[in-house]
Amino acid sequence: MYRLIACSLLASWLFGITVAQVPPHCQPSFNGTVGNGKAGSEQRLNGTTIRKIKAPDANQGVAVDAEHFYSIDNFSITKHRKNNSAPVLQWYGGANGPIIHLDGGVVINGTLFAPHSNYPMAPITSSVEMWDVKTMQHIGSHSFGINRGSMTWLDQHNGNWYGTFANYDRVQPGQTQPYGLTMNTQMVQMNDKFEIVRSWIFPAILYNTFKPMSNSGGSFGKDGWLYITGHDASAAYVIKVPSAGSVLIWVATISLPDIAGQGIAWDRSGTGNGNLWGISRDSLEVVEMRVPTQACGPDAALPVGRVLGPRQFIDPSSD
Repeated sequence: MYRLIACSLLASWLFGITVAQVPPHCQPSFNGTVGNGKAGSEQRLNGTTIRKIKAPDANQGVAVDAEHFYSIDNFSITKHRKNNSAPVLQWYGGANGPIIHLDGGVVINGTLFAPHSNYPMAPITSSVEMWDVKTMQHIGSHSFGINRGSMTWLDQHNGNWYGTFANYDRVQPGQTQPYGLTMNTQMVQMNDKFEIVRSWIFPAILYNTFKPMSNSGGSFGKDGWLYITGHDASAAYVIKVPSAGSVLIWVATISLPDIAGQGIAWDRSGTGNGNLWGISRDSLEVVEMRVPTQACGPDAALPVGRVLGPRQFIDPSSD
């Protein structure tokens, strides 16, 4: 009898731990809110630095593929071997060339796609620039012209392109108005021709972490979740697309002590979850990190409201 009671208590205790460890956004009751609606109430996780690599152009972001990583500055990209960090080739555009401000990149099927803008000049323009990673020759460009802001990151997920057009509260040198206002920053989904088909804004509390700058980096993990960064904070934020409305859902924050915002890139080339790569512009280093991935997928549709019968109707004025 006592053994049965003890086993029951132990099972209840273990079950309680299991339930408690499931983050809110992985539970069936999740309705799309961020914890209790305040910054700091989302799931909190910690990343671990694997190595730091000196790279003179680790100033804007990084891209990565199976055998190489690419440190990225405003108008230069250096290709390095992953196994020994040795630089292999550099593309250099020069201060007076048409490439003004690169902001990271992603390698898809042998092409490095990089978001580009004329930051901090006005009016704001953006483009996607392309390089053959084998030769590091520039091979293509798609111009958005004057559009929604400065494109700061770009990635492909489930056959669609995603990216952010950033805007800023900071007043740039020689200008009298904020550079677009941070609250106008928006994430977009694009088709294979880089035509925008959907767009979203970030939660107000997340904009507050970006200010006076904006969302600088973004990359999809092998777990399917989108990981983004600000301009300066040593953290990545895990984001979900909502089932309704236009506000993205902030579900987790991951501390990354050896980077400070800027461009990031998941290494999706191997087995397992892969590692996250970023930069420290203060020390001009590329940083490879091990980051805990999410315990569930992001694709489950969230419930949007509920249907009530005649005797269950709710007076909207009471809510």
